[in-house]
Amino acid sequence: MARPFRFAVQTGPFDDAAALPVFARHVESLGYDELYSYDHVGAVDPFAPLMVAALATDRLRVGPLVLNNEFHQPALLARTVATVDRLIGGRLVVGWGTGYMQSEHDAIGLELRAPGPRVTRFGESLEVVRSLLDTGAASFNGEHHHVELESLGVRPANDHVPFLIGGHGRRVVALAARFADIFQFTGLTHGEGGVPSGGGFAIEHVIERSRWLADDAGDRNDAIERSILVQGTYVGDDAGAKLDEATERFRMDREVVAATPFALIGSVEQVIDKLERLRHTFGVNHVTIRDVDGFAPVVAALSGR
Repeated sequence: MARPFRFAVQTGPFDDAAALPVFARHVESLGYDELYSYDHVGAVDPFAPLMVAALATDRLRVGPLVLNNEFHQPALLARTVATVDRLIGGRLVVGWGTGYMQSEHDAIGLELRAPGPRVTRFGESLEVVRSLLDTGAASFNGEHHHVELESLGVRPANDHVPFLIGGHGRRVVALAARFADIFQFTGLTHGEGGVPSGGGFAIEHVIERSRWLADDAGDRNDAIERSILVQGTYVGDDAGAKLDEATERFRMDREVVAATPFALIGSVEQVIDKLERLRHTFGVNHVTIRDVDGFAPVVAALSGR
């Protein structure tokens, strides 16, 4: 049986203590399930605003989307995750990624490892943090992390804090098969300096990654929720012009943009039809967008369906 649709937002006035509670309640009132922040040098802390948003709402789940793993030591990260989850009543989702932007690392004098070691360190971090959150302890001796901690000292409210893992590369998908509660297709590839682009937007790339995930997950396959991080949305009757604009923005053929999960452009009925086809084909039911009000008619039609 297909999972019901769930919708999330990645945007918000995260640096405004007065506006953020109002925004979070608005997001919740429109039927969205989750509110996500981000983890970038030159922006707000990924966790602190989430506590404000969660405590202003009744059911909204919150999380960083996604943590740059290179910025974080796993035992200290686990302490933060457990503390935040405890204080907001078990509504934290931890979004994870390997990190990618060279300029951010240069700005703070922190090494950005080459892709291979970066993914290896990511896998080690996932293992350590999962152990600390689930059992309160970790004993790990790896290439990048050495942790001998008998007690984290704080327990999350949730018995199992969910991990969302976003990515595109083969090894990241394999790690998601082991550790993810939610796997997020992003379609993003990274060029010189880590600058992201939609190199994986074509539907054949999504098919391939969906197959990788299913093959690697084995018995865990049905336990992993499939998600998409949508880079462009427009819901309205003049969608043809907006599709042309998106084609120019993404520098892709119109057919690619029309088919990709990472652009949802059309009338309410057309967007609903596309999402239902994506759910049928890939099992995608979790949809993350940034246009809160513009996408609200789709949320109203599909939430929980």
